[in-house]
Parts: sequence; C-alpha cells; structure tokens
Amino acid sequence: MPNIVRLIAAFVILGGAVALMIFGFWGWGVLAVLISILIVATFFYNENMLLAQWFLRKDDMPKAERFLNRITNYETQLIRPQHGYYQLLIGLIESRKAPMQSEKYFKKALALGMQMDHNIALAKLSLAGIAMGKRNKREAQIYLTEAKKADKNKLLADQIKQMKDQLGMMDKQQQVRYR
Repeated sequence: MPNIVRLIAAFVILGGAVALMIFGFWGWGVLAVLISILIVATFFYNENMLLAQWFLRKDDMPKAERFLNRITNYETQLIRPQHGYYQLLIGLIESRKAPMQSEKYFKKALALGMQMDHNIALAKLSLAGIAMGKRNKREAQIYLTEAKKADKNKLLADQIKQMKDQLGMMDKQQQVRYR
C-alpha cells in the first residue's frame, strides 16, 4: 500500500473511531483507534522490513530474503530514513551467501544514513570483516576503530574484540612469513 494511502486510511479510521465514541460505542471506538495506530506505525516501519528483521534474528535467511524481495522499489515504497536500513538488511543476507559481494550494500547503507548507532557499528564491523578477508589490514583497522566509536552501548564489544584479535593474528602470521 503506498505511504500516502496508509496515512489517509489511518486518519479515516481515526475519524470513524471518534464518531463511534461520540455515539456511545466505546469498545469499537477504542479498537478502531488501535487499528489506526497500527496503520500509522506501518508508515514509519515497513512491515516487510520488520518481518525480515524478525527472521534474521531467528536465523531463517530464506524467509527474511523473501520478505525483503517483496519491496520491489525501496526508494518509492519506503520513507527516506528506511533506505539505509534496507541496504543493511540486504547486506546481512548477502553476506551469508557471498561475503565479498555484500560490501557494496554496507557502504550504500552507510552512505544513505542510519539513525541508530549500533546499526552503523554493525555495518562498519561487517566492512572490517570484508577488508580482513581481502587482506587489507589498514582498512580493517580503520573500520574497526569507527565501529568501536559508533558502538556506544557496547552491544558489539565482543565481536569487535574478537576481530581485533584476529587482526593481531594476521600480523603474527605476516611476521613469520617475512622471517
């Protein structure tokens, strides 16, 4: 459903709810208010993206991908602040199939912008992992430092530490090769 139609439907239902309450049908009026709140919530949070996030957390990649594929043109179907999150979700799914091809999605997600710091940290941590896979130590360190700065609530602290340890192991392996 296009975004403007969602808002119009929500306000029509809200108006109907007020009318129901005026005529004494409080139960139906409250139900209609809740339905209009749900419709407004889907304006700000696309239901396909919410379901894709749910299945990503459950580690069910095929279902998550199926819900993201329902969004055919993200620029028109999603509001502007959701564009970065859409690219992040695509990148997370793609990283399971072909890790090196997911780099473009994470970079695009960062370019489009995301509001939550832990999502920015997740994208930068993923880019650091890709850089490590390409044996680009300097770029990996830069992304890890940026991820640590963005992870203000320390949600990804263990993963960042683990990746730094792996980066240190890469250093030791390179030193052994040069001896």
